[in-house]
Amino acid sequence: MKPYLVKMPNFIPKLFRNQVWNFPTKEKNIYLTFDDGPTPRITDWVLNTLEAYNAKATFFCIGKNIEQHPEIFQHIIEQGHVIGNHTYNHLNGWKTSTEVYLQSILKTETFINQTSNLKALTPNLLFRPPYGKIKPSQTKLLIEHNYKVIMWSVLSGDFDTSITVEKCLNNVIDTTKNGSILVFHDSEKAFDKLKIVLPKVLEYFSKKGYVFKRII
Repeated sequence: MKPYLVKMPNFIPKLFRNQVWNFPTKEKNIYLTFDDGPTPRITDWVLNTLEAYNAKATFFCIGKNIEQHPEIFQHIIEQGHVIGNHTYNHLNGWKTSTEVYLQSILKTETFINQTSNLKALTPNLLFRPPYGKIKPSQTKLLIEHNYKVIMWSVLSGDFDTSITVEKCLNNVIDTTKNGSILVFHDSEKAFDKLKIVLPKVLEYFSKKGYVFKRII
């Protein structure tokens, strides 16, 4: 596993101001996000867990997964969560031409629009780059297509098979603050940690008076 930053350093958002890294606020709001779904069994488990804590979230979905599992995708919409675009097949922007990257995103947008009316939930088109890897030219083009590029404040590390459940939980507990954007994954690879960590995170921050909100 290549090294990664659990907490985004303060200088990064200052360098990339045209991307969204957090929501500065004095209010106790946290923004949960889930990448790589919809995934059979796992996404519905996430939805049920969120519902138990009256929590809302933003799901950055892969286009081919929407195409293969439209009924699970529809469950996300029905429960009042917001959808973001995560390319059609989880492309690495650094290794992909801007033209091919955009076409993958627009293809995913087509499947999203066929399955739901997202304008009822959010006026904005949301996009998160897989791996967090996106070229400045790609960001610029997406903004021209009315997308907000959503990055993150905190990586849970649920995808990292080399860390323990306790480490994954502490990644979130120790680094999250008002307005943080947290990244989890509703994927097979992450589920062993997610199924233990997510309820604990929801319980811990709910007891402290935090509200889990959608990105809009």
